[in-house]
Amino acid sequence: MTGIQYFWRHPLAEQVRAEGREQGRQEGRVEGLRQMIVEMLEWRSIPVPDTIRERVNACTDLDQLKVWAQRAVHATDAAELFTAE
Repeated sequence: MTGIQYFWRHPLAEQVRAEGREQGRQEGRVEGLRQMIVEMLEWRSIPVPDTIRERVNACTDLDQLKVWAQRAVHATDAAELFTAE
């Protein structure tokens, strides 16, 4: 029993938990931005075709999602998210 308790206090275990928490936070940020992009367009009554929704949901690059979110604020058509690429 002592060996198991020690493992959880071991610096390597602490590091693995910290890395897991950070990875979870990153994934949460990505998922939040994906959802926000689509919702911003929908809130503005801009139709979001499945192809665009799929492309947004497939993106894992946080910086790219931030660019698309900025474009979603001013877009008049969902396809404008990708016009400068």
